[in-house]
Amino acid sequence: MASIESRLKELGIVLPKPAAPVANYAPALITGNLLFISGQLPLDANGKIAPGHIGKLGLDLFNEAGQEAARVCAINLLAQAKAALGSLSRITRCVRLGGFINAGPKFHALPAVMNGASDFMVAALGPDKGRHTRTTVGVAELPMDAAMEIDAVFEIDPESHH
Repeated sequence: MASIESRLKELGIVLPKPAAPVANYAPALITGNLLFISGQLPLDANGKIAPGHIGKLGLDLFNEAGQEAARVCAINLLAQAKAALGSLSRITRCVRLGGFINAGPKFHALPAVMNGASDFMVAALGPDKGRHTRTTVGVAELPMDAAMEIDAVFEIDPESHH
């Protein structure tokens, strides 16, 4: 069974340095055997949002750009998870993804856009660990006019503390 780290390597993914919180909240919290990750924006390795990931879906951006922004958010979720856990091997499954999409009026392709994150999570964690519940919501505004913000809940192995 391939590890999460080896799957990421196969996908050509290098996890960035996790973004620091921009307000009064924790980037990640562990309670029991659950790891909660605060909403992540589609920040690049330099902590900036690429121009193609800024704006409203259906007005400024369309499905493919939205899917890519969702994928970047999911990568950043794993970067936060690694920082909180020390190793991604402690993740036993992705329980939930919550997607907030900066959407223009009448933009209905929210599930297709959110698949950018869901498909990445299944690819990175494998079909058993990666399949999750999710919520996908269109919103009026997001911080820094990001196209997308995604939070996550992971189940973790409480026995293998670092």
